[in-house]
Amino acid sequence: MEYRRLGRTDINVSVICLGTMTWGQQNTQEEAFEQLDYAVGNEINFIDTAEMYPVPVMEETFSRTETIIGNWLEKRGKRDDLVIASKIIGPGDRFPYVRGGPRLTREQIFAAIDGSLSRLKTDYLDLYQLHWPDRNCNFFGKLGYEHDENENFVPIEETLSALDDIVKAGKVRHIGLSNETPWGLMKFLELAEKKGWPRVVSVQNPYSLINRSYEIGLAECSIREDAGLLAYSPLGGGALSGKYLNGARPEGARSTLWPDYFARYLKENGVKATEAYVNLARDHGLDPCQMALAYVNSRPFLTANIIGATSMEHLKTNIGSAHITLSDEVLAEIENIHTRWPNPCP
Repeated sequence: MEYRRLGRTDINVSVICLGTMTWGQQNTQEEAFEQLDYAVGNEINFIDTAEMYPVPVMEETFSRTETIIGNWLEKRGKRDDLVIASKIIGPGDRFPYVRGGPRLTREQIFAAIDGSLSRLKTDYLDLYQLHWPDRNCNFFGKLGYEHDENENFVPIEETLSALDDIVKAGKVRHIGLSNETPWGLMKFLELAEKKGWPRVVSVQNPYSLINRSYEIGLAECSIREDAGLLAYSPLGGGALSGKYLNGARPEGARSTLWPDYFARYLKENGVKATEAYVNLARDHGLDPCQMALAYVNSRPFLTANIIGATSMEHLKTNIGSAHITLSDEVLAEIENIHTRWPNPCP
């Protein structure tokens, strides 16, 4: 397993990070334990979760994933051998049951971190991330920024100051962003330097063969500022496996169970691009999932690739991508496909 430095810290994380958003909904605790045991046994030391998991988010399952991981940590031990990351939920009208309506305020950050630590049964998190910005900006597939001069969002200064306090309290070692923009990342870095507050070490954004929008502005920031990408949805919600081609909707698959929730990866041009990538993989004797993941692994701005699976078979395939090196011929053809269908599923 390859390991990469997390920002400017002294932490090295496996290039494959174990994602957990299906645990407690599509996967039972027993299945989650099996995935964790296998991943750690195959040299993965990085586990990513969030207070809002599992996904799709529902009041009755909110925070269940953290509880499952906490139960596993309590049973297995070896907490200090692992890098555990979680996230505080951003604002949204759909979540009135979360602290009366989630915001990235000082009060809510204090409450959220204590809740996560309690469920995870640990005294500290290695990485604590803002799941999405408090302000209006482009994320979750939105393109075309629309400015609202009357917008009322929590100032970044308040959020970062609170994060500084929980770092100083020993509850969090490092901080990261998620679903962020170049302006947002650079503003956090500017304030950190000016105020002596914690420096952002990573950005968890979507990145895959069918969504390379991270390259447009954030890739340069990641490299120059040592705030690497933690790529989520590297298989486009499973679409790049090819399992949804020709209108197929396999039983138990996410886009079958919740078609509206994961529709961003099944747009017309996305399906055309996916078909081309799947055919490319098969023409070269590659598993489509492993080719898609190996491409993400190879990016110079990447710190870790967050994989997720609902079956052990898929998990083993995904982890195996860490040992795949794509040929120059395959990489060139990937660029040709990207030129034909650039970022069809942002």
